[in-house]
Amino acid sequence: MTEAYIYDAVRSPRGKGKKDGSLHEVTSLALSANVLNALRERNDLPTEQVEDVIWGCVTAVGEQGGEIARSAVLYAGWDERAPGLHINRFCASGLEAVNLAANQIRGGAGDLYVAGGVEMMSRVPMGSDGFAIGVDPYLAMKTYFVPQGISADLIATKYGFSRDDVDAYAVESQKRAHAAQSAGHFDRSVVPVKDQNGITILEKDEFLRPDTDMQSLGGLNPSFKQMGEAMPGFDAVAILKYPEVERINHVHHAGNSSGIVDGAAAVLVGSKEAGERLGLKPRARIRATCKTGTEPTIMLTGPVPATEKILAASGMSIGDIDLFEVNEAFAAVVLRFMQAFDADHAKVNPNGGAIALGHPLGATGAMILGTALDELERSDKETALITLCVASGMGAATIIERV
Repeated sequence: MTEAYIYDAVRSPRGKGKKDGSLHEVTSLALSANVLNALRERNDLPTEQVEDVIWGCVTAVGEQGGEIARSAVLYAGWDERAPGLHINRFCASGLEAVNLAANQIRGGAGDLYVAGGVEMMSRVPMGSDGFAIGVDPYLAMKTYFVPQGISADLIATKYGFSRDDVDAYAVESQKRAHAAQSAGHFDRSVVPVKDQNGITILEKDEFLRPDTDMQSLGGLNPSFKQMGEAMPGFDAVAILKYPEVERINHVHHAGNSSGIVDGAAAVLVGSKEAGERLGLKPRARIRATCKTGTEPTIMLTGPVPATEKILAASGMSIGDIDLFEVNEAFAAVVLRFMQAFDADHAKVNPNGGAIALGHPLGATGAMILGTALDELERSDKETALITLCVASGMGAATIIERV
């Protein structure tokens, strides 16, 4: 089987996902083109040789609709022979794009791919494309559907994480992200966003709140308590599925949940032969990929079975992994991951995560893969596992290994 290698990874800074965010004036196509062209320029990439551009995007309506991958290729001025494929696996879309590219290469379907994704949450609001499982009565009742925030609080209740636990995790994420940004740990991957006049709009992540502490978070009301406890409410639905939970403890709020932001990311994936042809040096090998389905009410536990599955498939144990990037959709998601594997927190999200930096849905998976790659090189480690929970009850994971 042909091996798949990562040759480069770039991303935009994350902009606040509101109208006053620095990237709000930038379209999804323009931001996609920004990272595509940065990848092309950094690697002197002949775009006519790219087999496909696989682009994750979750809310595919309006400017993000209509097969945004192909539109982004054309907007970027790439050779028209480079096609594009839009995919959606909710929060794991960016990682799934990379996994799909790697597996295409392994299967012999071309030897050079670009994969990544985009989400402009300030311009195309989350959920504006609809959500079948939430609005179709038959499916909602059949699956005991509840919103993600209720699922996160269910995880916290079922696995014993208190409000102090999730808040303390959030404070640490902020500290780590601020320290990493200050030390320049993101500089290799982040490419500034410029306007049509070449003026820089944003050059570093702007969502961070480094002054966050337990006191400031303690003043925030739980975000999902009202919708959960209203009669009839989603808490009752969740408890029907999990009767061992007598009452859901609502602990999540804006300060310990992932931030709404704008962003895009791109990863160059190719075979060894493609790299030699183009004079590129591989940075890492994609050792294994996986995806899995999970119970849809609790929904966000996917990183645990995905990790179990990918370790078994690759013949590895949790102790073989030097670094973990676990997407911080909600604090309880990462706490459950660390609990399940008795993982050392020092190895998990050492540069902070989506609570501090934000979660641009379609791009996040590719972003945290790039963060893991940079950290492996910076800390002289060998192997990283990247994983995300996914709406409707799924999980995805990737193991990369430095070469």
